Amino acid sequence: QVQLVESGGGLVQPGGSLRLACAASGSYFGGLTMGWYRQAPGKQREFVAIISSAGETNYADSVKGRFTVSTDNVTRTLYLQMNDLKPEDTAVYYCRAIWVGNNNWGRGTQVTVSS
Repeated sequence: QVQLVESGGGLVQPGGSLRLACAASGSYFGGLTMGWYRQAPGKQREFVAIISSAGETNYADSVKGRFTVSTDNVTRTLYLQMNDLKPEDTAVYYCRAIWVGNNNWGRGTQVTVSS
């Protein structure tokens, strides 16, 4: 099993930046595919970004060019650098670890973009 704990959320003005982190423990981090998802009030959880164990990345169209996903295999941490934030980015952000035949989620961190 992999345990995940997100951090780094908060309140930011439109156009601002935040960096989310997701600390992983309990399994071999380098072999995992890791992703970020978000859920806004009244909406379904949606895909934001993903990074494979080989470092290949993919992004939702709504965040391309503004968000960057990365990992640090030494500290076993997943990151999401979010720039040029918009009010529609307001949501609870969750990290997800995916490995053969299984996956797990963190509890989420709130991001609020408002003036």
